[in-house]
Amino acid sequence: MIPDFQTIMLPLLQILSDGNEYLLRDVINKICDQFHLTEEEKIELLPSGNQPIIDNRVGWARTYLKKAQLLENPRRGVLRINQAGRELLESKPSRIDVKFLKTLPGFKEWHESSSSKDDGITPVIEKVENETGKTPEELLEYSFVSIKEQLASELLEKIKSCPFSFFEVLVIDLLIKMGYGGSKREAGQVMGKSGDGGIDGLIKEDKLGLDTIYVQAKRWENTVPIHHVRDFAGSLLSKKAKKGIFITTSNYPASAKEFVSSIEPKVALIDGKELTELMIEYNIGVASKKMYEVKRLDTDYFEEV
Repeated sequence: MIPDFQTIMLPLLQILSDGNEYLLRDVINKICDQFHLTEEEKIELLPSGNQPIIDNRVGWARTYLKKAQLLENPRRGVLRINQAGRELLESKPSRIDVKFLKTLPGFKEWHESSSSKDDGITPVIEKVENETGKTPEELLEYSFVSIKEQLASELLEKIKSCPFSFFEVLVIDLLIKMGYGGSKREAGQVMGKSGDGGIDGLIKEDKLGLDTIYVQAKRWENTVPIHHVRDFAGSLLSKKAKKGIFITTSNYPASAKEFVSSIEPKVALIDGKELTELMIEYNIGVASKKMYEVKRLDTDYFEEV
């Protein structure tokens, strides 16, 4: 189990206790060994996929210990304990966490200074301290995932409540935004040929029309029966088509996914979950409410100082 960033503080300081300089990467590796992390846990990523969770948590443990003036960064990516840190370890604390750090003058001053700002940051800091398992990035990213999942659920419900003809327009708009179909007028000429509320037709793979893709879209409540996927594949073979996209508002059985992976025409199965993810990614039926920009220290700027 990956330790939370507060649990990491004491072991991190103990690793530095000999007074030598350590690369942050080496410290992370030692923390992994100390907590017996599996190879999977070592590479488990934050929701954004930008950083391993253990790297993020060690980084924040380091930040809090620096704010408490217990360690220092003599050079970029290098850590070293200072005299205050050594004296603290000599007192043999059983745990170092935010509650403990608040008893230290250096950290207390920083904490009170941060808490006094009326900038909306204080609730986040307090949440980090109360939910000891997550760092600020984790809270931000998991909150983003939660908001996105809620939006996807609302999108899917809205799609199902709209007229059948609207689903045709939605699929055309999405495919065009993804780079298929050339113009909307061209896409509209080849799509929307079935009368059952689905979409059956050909659409250009690219704006030059070098290849075509057969598309079928079904508004469906229950799992799509595999025979519909087989019929779709049969249509591809009869038209000598090499690629197809089957879009639904529901889902597919495992047998359907196994089937399309074993046939020659390439068939992409897009279920309701992936449909809404693509709509959010390509801004179809959604609008931005607020933008947050997360910045970090540009150490290269200070390299020559």
